[in-house]
Amino acid sequence: MKVLVIDIGGTNVKVASTDMRVPIKIPSGPAMTAEQMTKDVLAATAGWTYDCVSIGYPGPVVHHRPIAEPHNLGGGWIDFPYEKEFGKPLRFINDAAMQALGGYKGGRMLFLGTGTGLGSAMIFDGVIIPLELAHLPYRKGFTYEQYIGLVGLERRGVKRWRKSVLDIISRLKAAMVCDTVLLGGGNAKLMKSLPNHVILGANTNAIDGGIKLWQDNPGTSKPTSPSAKSSKS
Repeated sequence: MKVLVIDIGGTNVKVASTDMRVPIKIPSGPAMTAEQMTKDVLAATAGWTYDCVSIGYPGPVVHHRPIAEPHNLGGGWIDFPYEKEFGKPLRFINDAAMQALGGYKGGRMLFLGTGTGLGSAMIFDGVIIPLELAHLPYRKGFTYEQYIGLVGLERRGVKRWRKSVLDIISRLKAAMVCDTVLLGGGNAKLMKSLPNHVILGANTNAIDGGIKLWQDNPGTSKPTSPSAKSSKS
């Protein structure tokens, strides 16, 4: 089965497929609506062959449908007729959960995605658990996202940002009782060093997760050691 994978972000929409593994980027931003995204993706992938569609969505998803409008994009996402427009079977998944799925190797894993915002998800022994940690309070009246999302990086500088990333990883790993933490998102590459239990996400994680979404048991994988080596983002 050939899968079209759409990874919706606050800065870009990344599009790839089973056959076209190098993503193309479509600019997004606060004016990007569901209708505009669909038009842009269909135009960019004209001539591609695929049987189904996976969409990584920056917000909560229930039964493969978005249930809230995204924070960093335009509107019209909840009731848009995606399957009608694409003409293929289609599944939504939270974008952080899709990246987590693509990088999952087994055991209990927490995913944190440091991009425009802060994405989060867990996989416990093969079961995908989307999370919404970004807007929980962290320090001095600010949220996790306001410290280690793009706003926090720009406001506080990369040195203090790195320190906050490590502190938040330590706190959440302890709270979630997980074996490993997968650190992804566009800004993860700014980290200089990571503890042994933290794995740096790969650029392919979101695409791999979107393809896995159509497998019978997408979260199933062989167990891995908590001290697995990191890979480059």
